[in-house]
Amino acid sequence: MDQLETLKAKYARGLKAITETGTHLTNLHVQDNKLVVKGASPSEEAKGEVWTAFKTADQTYADLAMDLKVDSSLPAPARAQTYVVQAGDSLSKISKHFYGNANAYMKIFEANRDQLSDPDKIKVGQTLKIPAA
Repeated sequence: MDQLETLKAKYARGLKAITETGTHLTNLHVQDNKLVVKGASPSEEAKGEVWTAFKTADQTYADLAMDLKVDSSLPAPARAQTYVVQAGDSLSKISKHFYGNANAYMKIFEANRDQLSDPDKIKVGQTLKIPAA
C-alpha cells in the first residue's frame, strides 16, 4: 500500500465527513509525508465536523495538512435524522414512520452498518441514523 492509500485509510472517517457535510474537495495528495487536504465547506459547522472527524484518527494530526475555507454558496447536504429505538420497534416500522414505506428499511440498515450486522437485530435505546428520503 502506498503512502497516499495508507493515510487515506488512517483518515477514512475524516474523508467520509467531507462527503457527508457537503465539503468540496479541491486537492488530496501527499507532500512531505503529510496528507494534504484542501477544499471548501458550506458552513463553519460543516468545517468543524470535518476537523473533528479527522482528529479522531490522530489528535496531533502530525501527518495531516488541511486547508478548508467556508464557501456559503456551496449547497448544504440533506442531513440524516436520528431515532432512538423503542420497545416493539423494527426497522420496517421505523421505515414506515419516516418514509411511509416499510419496505425501505434497508436504507436505514445500510446507514447504520457501523452498529448493525443484521436488520432484524436492533436494540431498545440504540440511536439510529435515518437518512434523508
